[in-house]
Amino acid sequence: MLRLGVLISGSGTNLQAIIDEIAAGRLDAEIALVVSSNGEAFGLTRAADAGIKTLALDPSDYADPDEADRKIVEACRAEGVEYIAMAGYMRMVCAPLLEAFPNRIINLHPALLPSFPGAHGIADAFNHGVKVTGITVHFANAEMDAGPIIAQRAVPVEEDDTLDTLETRIHTAEHELYPQVLQLIAKGRVSVEDHKVRIA
Repeated sequence: MLRLGVLISGSGTNLQAIIDEIAAGRLDAEIALVVSSNGEAFGLTRAADAGIKTLALDPSDYADPDEADRKIVEACRAEGVEYIAMAGYMRMVCAPLLEAFPNRIINLHPALLPSFPGAHGIADAFNHGVKVTGITVHFANAEMDAGPIIAQRAVPVEEDDTLDTLETRIHTAEHELYPQVLQLIAKGRVSVEDHKVRIA
């Protein structure tokens, strides 16, 4: 059983997708801890409703980002976390966290990396006029949205799409793919060799 820590900043819809897949028996994992960079995040309510332990940090905790990450490392280690899943976590992870969990921090990005990195991937792709965008699940490293790619899924941009309708379909794809990737990890099928991900 894979013990996960989940990092969030907002509503926690991807957290909920992970919770639901675990409850349905399709993901062999347990969420040991949810950490939020925002004490008002609704994702904390989702975690509490599921009986999951939480840790809420606030802006003052991030005055020294490394110290904030050391707090997260300490909390995750105390709960026996093996892998960390970033699910709408709107902060870069720093050296203390990356060093404590090498190639064990997973991020979900709402575009087909390396295109449209950063905090506004959906809007950037939409405004650029691409015909296909999508989602990327990758390992986090010290560069923003640049770690080894585990999986991607394309999402076509329809002629009548608005930013809102595209965002809805992107989120639907996220809620499907992210738990599937976590299940591959839970089964020990994912490894990294020379910045490339191998899936057995």
